[in-house]
Amino acid sequence: MILESIRMSFMNIIKNKLRSVLTMLGVVIGVASIIALISIVQGATNNISNEVIKLGGNKVFINVFGTALKQGITEKDAERIAALDNIAGVSPTISGKGSVIYGKKVLKDITIEGKNEVYFRADPELLSSGRAINILDLESKNQVAVVGSNIVRELFFGMDPIGEKIIINGMTYTVIGTLRESAGFSLSSTNDTVVIPYTTALRSLGIKNITTLDAYLEDTDLADQTILEIKGILNQAFNYNEDAYKIYNMGDIIASFQSIMSMMSMLLAGIAAISLVVGGIGIMNMMLVSVTERTTEIGLRKALGATPFAIRLQFIIESIFLSLTGGIIGLIMGALLAYLLAEIIGIEVSVSISTNLLALGFSATVGIIFGYMPAGKASRLNPIDALRSV
Repeated sequence: MILESIRMSFMNIIKNKLRSVLTMLGVVIGVASIIALISIVQGATNNISNEVIKLGGNKVFINVFGTALKQGITEKDAERIAALDNIAGVSPTISGKGSVIYGKKVLKDITIEGKNEVYFRADPELLSSGRAINILDLESKNQVAVVGSNIVRELFFGMDPIGEKIIINGMTYTVIGTLRESAGFSLSSTNDTVVIPYTTALRSLGIKNITTLDAYLEDTDLADQTILEIKGILNQAFNYNEDAYKIYNMGDIIASFQSIMSMMSMLLAGIAAISLVVGGIGIMNMMLVSVTERTTEIGLRKALGATPFAIRLQFIIESIFLSLTGGIIGLIMGALLAYLLAEIIGIEVSVSISTNLLALGFSATVGIIFGYMPAGKASRLNPIDALRSV
């Protein structure tokens, strides 16, 4: 009986091709929207999350505003923070702008950053070639530089920059390394940056105090306690004026960001699901029309002994077939749309199996739910009343 119901359902769908296609269109659009939106949002979330995570979940970011008497923290203050039990290392950042000259080529408004060896040790993937700044460079205040990918491309195109001399703000530096190119979604791009020892930067950029400090934690579970200890040191440095600094726990920021992006994904999926529900209503309308048009057929089948269950089963199978076919087509179109948009936006995206199963399962559920009412109406037709329409 089931095979016969499937055969009859399929034949009826084929018989009304245009109506079947228009009925499936709502499901196709709904499933394609779900696949495309979830995939794009998930891809963007993964790309941004990776960049946020690169900032360091084990990092505490200290931003110093200073007071009228003290503009920033001193090297001794930084050493006191580095000496705390749960601190694996600290990395000051001295920032400024300047021009970079190589031969007759001049680059203006380039970011100059002073860093230490901890900065490179915390992220071994920073370097593309050469070596990083080391402790000897810091102690001797060597005039060495690690340059970003865009600077390498513009000043040293087609040649190895390691060992070459560049002039930064009138002072000669030796290029000792190059930085790996930052991704398009990078939140801290170094492509147009020159990194020099922070001790050298304090002198060459005319800056006396440290206003930015990254502290790396050995155990993130002890982050709250460690932040309290850092506050104790900073309070002493700024005479207990807590407005003089701000401390950010990157682990908390990353967790909050991922939670927000997860909620956004669910919200967008919910919005896309609305179109799938609209498609289900379209299936129900078509099936109700089909019941009306096939009143005579239903009456004849009942007169020949077909049970209400058999009639209901046929209409439900038709509804499920339409929704699943529309779901499969929508899945393919959604995946193609996701990859096309990802290529345009410049992110990596992959359509997960769980997303496919979710969309197909939802479309099948829509077929069952919205096909049940027309199927029930068909199964309740009185054979005598149905045959009167002949």
